[in-house]
Amino acid sequence: MSHRPFPGRRSVLRGSLAASAALTLPTALGAAPAFARSGRPGAGWGVQTGDVTADSGLVWVRSDRPARMIVETSATESFRNPRRFHGPLLGSGTDFTGTTRVHGLPAGEQIHYRVLLADPDDPRRTGEPVAGTFRTVPVRRRAGVRFVWSGDQAGQGWGINPDLGGYRIYDAMGALDPDFFLCSGDSIYADGPIPATQALPDGRTYRNVTTEEKSGVAETLAEFRGNFRYNLLDDNLRRFNAQVPSIVQWDDHEVRNNWYPGQVIADSDGRYTEKSVDVLTARARRAFAEYFPVSTLRPGAREGRVHRVLRQGPLLDVFVLDMRTYRNANSADDQKADPRGILGREQLEWLKRELARSRAVWKVIAADMPIGLVVPDTTEGGPNFEAVAQGDPGAPLGRELQIAELLRFIKHRRITGTVWLTADVHHTSAQHYQPSRAAFTDFEPFWEFVSGPLNAGAFPASALDGTFGPERVFVKAPTASNVSPAEGYQFFGEVDIDGDSAELTVRLREQDGTVLFTKVLQPGRVGQ
Repeated sequence: MSHRPFPGRRSVLRGSLAASAALTLPTALGAAPAFARSGRPGAGWGVQTGDVTADSGLVWVRSDRPARMIVETSATESFRNPRRFHGPLLGSGTDFTGTTRVHGLPAGEQIHYRVLLADPDDPRRTGEPVAGTFRTVPVRRRAGVRFVWSGDQAGQGWGINPDLGGYRIYDAMGALDPDFFLCSGDSIYADGPIPATQALPDGRTYRNVTTEEKSGVAETLAEFRGNFRYNLLDDNLRRFNAQVPSIVQWDDHEVRNNWYPGQVIADSDGRYTEKSVDVLTARARRAFAEYFPVSTLRPGAREGRVHRVLRQGPLLDVFVLDMRTYRNANSADDQKADPRGILGREQLEWLKRELARSRAVWKVIAADMPIGLVVPDTTEGGPNFEAVAQGDPGAPLGRELQIAELLRFIKHRRITGTVWLTADVHHTSAQHYQPSRAAFTDFEPFWEFVSGPLNAGAFPASALDGTFGPERVFVKAPTASNVSPAEGYQFFGEVDIDGDSAELTVRLREQDGTVLFTKVLQPGRVGQ
């Protein structure tokens, strides 16, 4: 692969941090230079970047007190002749978080940045800078693209375990030096308290880092914010955030297990005093927008959306779906007409338009739920279903009707290079969908790859639904339910697109980086 020969991000960051600590801080908001001293604003939650383009990126930080956010960028670690971007005033209205867009950057280059936090009453008083780095999107095809993906973090009561070294999977992902990380949802478990200890089957004890906000289910805005802060207690994640930009989507556990719009929590669930899921969703969405740099969301704004397309140069477009906000209620999912489906009509039409206008060699459809894997919903009793499939291998019914419409559109518009990536089911697998095996046949073959969890309970492989003819080519999953991270079964995936041949290679990996399965796909084909 002709991937760009950049230095490893770890060495870059070590140098940047050392250099930043040794430098005299530059002028803050027009004031004279000052050295970082105690009592200044601090950024102990680290930095992160998101939704990077060819000439821009979103830089995120959280302060420990009111502060003015300032970002400096440079082509080198020395920060000689840096460019300065004045960001927002960070305060309690956004839980002291803020995002600044840095722009006018060179395409396909390593960008060094550092965030300064200035006292809003005295711009001379600035905290110690916090450094990071990212690569802008290339405009040349031969540059190649590499990224990693996974989801499902701090679920089922399995949190940051210091005995295991915390979220070690981030070190394995960072070692691949990816261009970005696609987080496929369930970035937190707002409905999953984390106790100090949990018993393991062999008699050992799993120990968790705990916080007040993780002692119960999240209902208030403060509790949702605390759930996002919890993960940032992990050193591995903060280090990864500073070296790899993210593309983030959400699923159910950012709010509550298996939620849908308009849902009312049953009185029998005594954990919740707020019974309106719409109220909980509004609070969760606000915290999500505060804690992730997402280009289509603004903290505190009622408008905005999670679904979007991120163009990663000539080789790749990433279509981020939102299979939560517009879906219908979970049900037996066997209706013969379903105009709303799992995406909603407006999002479905948006996706069709964007796929049709894409000129990228590969179109990754980032779905927060799988297509042909049966995911039951037992939260309200009855044979309800949570994803697309309902276990009936016949003609499309319910939410399958919307997916059938999309697959038919892709075939008849001769859209090439579609690949589906997802997480959600807490195991890793590769499914090939083939019309000759299917009840619905008006589509071209395609692949769906599943990876996760990042740090949560692992579960047995889901049953397949034959409507779209899936064949499970590879799977690794435990035979028992809710297997802890101490026992393994934590996974991520890697996508590597070669700049010369444009071949796309998918590797499914264990948490230490061991490759479990590899599939190479050829460019320019409608289906394969």
